[in-house]
Amino acid sequence: MEKVDQEIIEHMSNPNNYGRLEEADSIGIGENPDNGEKVIIYLDVDNSDDNPKIIDIKFEAIACMTTIIAGSIITKEAEDISFSTAEELIAVTLGMLEHVPPEQAACSEMVAVALKAAIDGYNLSKEEGKRKTLIYKIEQSCLPEQEHNLKEGK
Repeated sequence: MEKVDQEIIEHMSNPNNYGRLEEADSIGIGENPDNGEKVIIYLDVDNSDDNPKIIDIKFEAIACMTTIIAGSIITKEAEDISFSTAEELIAVTLGMLEHVPPEQAACSEMVAVALKAAIDGYNLSKEEGKRKTLIYKIEQSCLPEQEHNLKEGK
């Protein structure tokens, strides 16, 4: 358990891949509609074969520390992998979040959907011939259930 705690502290203190790629090939945004928090993923892509590959990735966040930690972990895993492998990473991440309380899952979901938006935006840009930045909203709420229900008028 101590090793896990130390790794989380390291991601918190020195997040991997935090920052901006000025000449990014694609940008994707994950957004929490409940509170306006956002994660922006920047990708540099090698498109020399049929399966594009992430050659560099950065993220920025207007969000809580849990989101920063999730961004550090997910972008570290997404370094130097193909889009198809990144899609698997996204699917596994979102699948794991199905068993986590929504207020805890929202932060990681925001990073995963930002990565998905960057990949989808890149593919769409190639199809249409002009750069597209996509924004995907998360489904989970980081608000406690009672507060979320009040906001939704329930």
